[in-house]
Amino acid sequence: MQPITRRSGWILCNLLLIALISLGQNTNSTKNSLAEVNYAALIARADLHYDAPVEKSEDGQPVGNGRMGSLVWTIPSALQLQINRVDVFGNNAASNNFYERNTDYCGGTGAVHIDFGEAVFTKPDFAQHLSCYDGLVSVQTKQVQAQIMAWNEKDVMAVHINDKRSNRLSVNIDVSALRMPVTKRGNHTAVSTLHVINDYIVLKQEFTEDDYYCASALVVATDAGKAFTEMVSEATLRLSVTPANSEYTIYMGSAATFKRKEDVVQKAIDQLTAARQKNYASLLNSNRQWWQQFWQKAFVHLHSADGEADFVEKYYTYYLYVMACCSQGDYPTKFNGMLFTTGGDARKWGALFWGANQSCLYNALLPSNRPELLQPMFRMYSAAYDSYAKAAVQQWGSKGIYIPETTSFDGLGPLPENIAAEMRDLYQQKKSWSDRSADFIKYAYTKLPFLSRWNWKKDSGWNAGHWISADKGGGPYGHVTHIFSRGAKIAYQYWLQYEYTQDTQWLRQYAYPVIKGVTEFYRNYPGVKKEADGKYHIYNVNDNESIWGGHNTIEEISSMMGIFSAAIRASVILRTDENLRSQWQEFVTHLAPLPVIEQASDVNGNRKLTFSGSLLPVVQGNPNRLPDGNTMPVWFFDLCSLETKDSQQVRIANNTYDSYFPRGIDSGTRINVLSKLPVAGVQLGRVEATRYLIPNQLRTAEIPALANRLDLREGYQTTSVQRLGRAAEALQYALCQSVPPMPGADPVIHVFSAWPAVWDADFTLLCRGAFLVTSSISKGNIGFVQLQSLQGGTCRIKNPWKNKPVDIYINNKRQKTMSGDHLVIITHKGDQLVLVPKGVSLSACKRKILNQG
Repeated sequence: MQPITRRSGWILCNLLLIALISLGQNTNSTKNSLAEVNYAALIARADLHYDAPVEKSEDGQPVGNGRMGSLVWTIPSALQLQINRVDVFGNNAASNNFYERNTDYCGGTGAVHIDFGEAVFTKPDFAQHLSCYDGLVSVQTKQVQAQIMAWNEKDVMAVHINDKRSNRLSVNIDVSALRMPVTKRGNHTAVSTLHVINDYIVLKQEFTEDDYYCASALVVATDAGKAFTEMVSEATLRLSVTPANSEYTIYMGSAATFKRKEDVVQKAIDQLTAARQKNYASLLNSNRQWWQQFWQKAFVHLHSADGEADFVEKYYTYYLYVMACCSQGDYPTKFNGMLFTTGGDARKWGALFWGANQSCLYNALLPSNRPELLQPMFRMYSAAYDSYAKAAVQQWGSKGIYIPETTSFDGLGPLPENIAAEMRDLYQQKKSWSDRSADFIKYAYTKLPFLSRWNWKKDSGWNAGHWISADKGGGPYGHVTHIFSRGAKIAYQYWLQYEYTQDTQWLRQYAYPVIKGVTEFYRNYPGVKKEADGKYHIYNVNDNESIWGGHNTIEEISSMMGIFSAAIRASVILRTDENLRSQWQEFVTHLAPLPVIEQASDVNGNRKLTFSGSLLPVVQGNPNRLPDGNTMPVWFFDLCSLETKDSQQVRIANNTYDSYFPRGIDSGTRINVLSKLPVAGVQLGRVEATRYLIPNQLRTAEIPALANRLDLREGYQTTSVQRLGRAAEALQYALCQSVPPMPGADPVIHVFSAWPAVWDADFTLLCRGAFLVTSSISKGNIGFVQLQSLQGGTCRIKNPWKNKPVDIYINNKRQKTMSGDHLVIITHKGDQLVLVPKGVSLSACKRKILNQG
């Protein structure tokens, strides 16, 4: 099969969106479920309620349609927003003008300030409320009421005002640029233009550098009545209006483009015009319908006497709300700020995408039965396929594709051939770092230091008017320079998308080219060698950020074990690449084992065999350290699960896990924002991971949470739900996990495998094999398991009642009684299955969740 080109990738991505809309319709409902859910009441448990104005903008309440969004906050006289988009970038991967860290920027289109002329948003009669069920922020005082929403159909936000003052003053709507009108940085130029078109005020941004171009437009209008405009400053344009009626709406449309000839302003005006023709009531009704359908795709309801389970449920629901607000565009939302920056478009860590941090946002989405929220991530990586293929050859002398840990939205830029040749020799330690050529040093000087291939660079500050750039002391190595496992993890997510949906067309057109590309990269990487022991070893690689230049690092061995197995299974399903398949099988069969070491695992110093970071030699770092707790590669690739048959592997995995907690796990155990230890714990069936680590991660002491449950863990302007995403992933696996005995094998469904007896729960979640699973547990007793077969096929499930006989109902008719540890049931597309203990009737299993009566 031919690899996806940049152009064909975009065409396929558009077709994919249509297919996923259809898929969403097929999997959209939990109708005919034994669990009757009052979704409005359930989702409202996650709402935000403020009884006082926030003290800082970052505490504002989030709204968005997946492509554009903002936090909403107030000052005494005004509503405040900053309109952000997922597809606005000041520069691309080839930039030569952002050689100082944290200076590249993205996302912002402009700030909007709606001033009522006097202090109306003040205590004591102040209330601000976010309704997650409707995607609506409301701000209310005795004088002024406002509703703020982002329309799902077009890129328009609407602010509906009800001004109850008897002496209504003029309302000033200020649109402000995020920088001075013309800003230059080398040959990078950012131009902001404010002007009036008919009754619209317009802010246009244009970013240029060499051949790169990106533009955005923010257009604002109102139906309040006669208005006039004035320039407040060179960066602010004002629309001043005296409302004819107490109720009126302010509309804000936005658009972006990478095409110089596209009229981005007209594109934004068209969006806004469509909204004005509908009127606010129609927009609100459309949004309510969209959000109601979104919430009915799946759910989690939890309760415990101490309130801990309820607390976890609230944050889980809120995580899904935020991701729906941010992740429905052409590009994924960024970990460092999402759509919620409030002070311009500069943010700590800049405009690049960090794979580990992005995984916090995206790893939990497939079980939630909302695959559409993952598509921006897949769209970005597939569109950059050609650049990753070029990088595999140029940077590493390999084949396939190289997806780096940190990447620009458009991948990696091409290299001059002389630079590429020298890079290969330097990065594989065939040439001494001290012998770098003047051409290589000069070329590297201006490149983005956070981009993986240049991450050996270290900012050393300004000296006598010159920027000083050194290395980090590891030669060509840096924190993310020699990480290949990110490519494998991204490719494995493509594989998981297939496993959860059973969409063979998706596998063929999207997943398999990426899976094959990453597999071929490893097989042809010059640092992989078959040695005298008959095993393939890998050298000159990192173990995430902690070990540089290692040998058989846990990250890379795990990645190869996982992605080769997935590639083999995918090629069998698609009946393709038989010759390659045999080579892949030979490779993975003879791959070196996961590195292990004997080390202390408890407070008494008892030593047990655990996984370790790397074998010797290493350039920098401790090879005997435990696997990175933020990545947990063995668990990510299904190398150790509840179905793993290798008892030694299971023992080592449990020993390793215990070593992170030598004093055990309890309510005081600290878990940081990025940690995957809660996820790994529930995948091992550890109940304490669910009961203590999940809520502790949500309350992490690493960084104070904001009033809106977001945090600024990554630094300034980095509002995010990273810890919420990690906790959501762990929670879903604790409720229901579908795991194979090894990568690429048939998955088995387990319900409540790591569930505290003192927590009650009801849920609907998606499992591999395209089974939508609903179940309930109360006081430690599982009531039923209901499965909707979305694509047909064989359902394998661990007996929820531990070898007791189970009655199997298919489409409301009892078909058979089964017993044993594992149950295997053949299904057809659309079948509804219910499993209950023998003799229990279906009527006895019905659950009313937050319904009266």
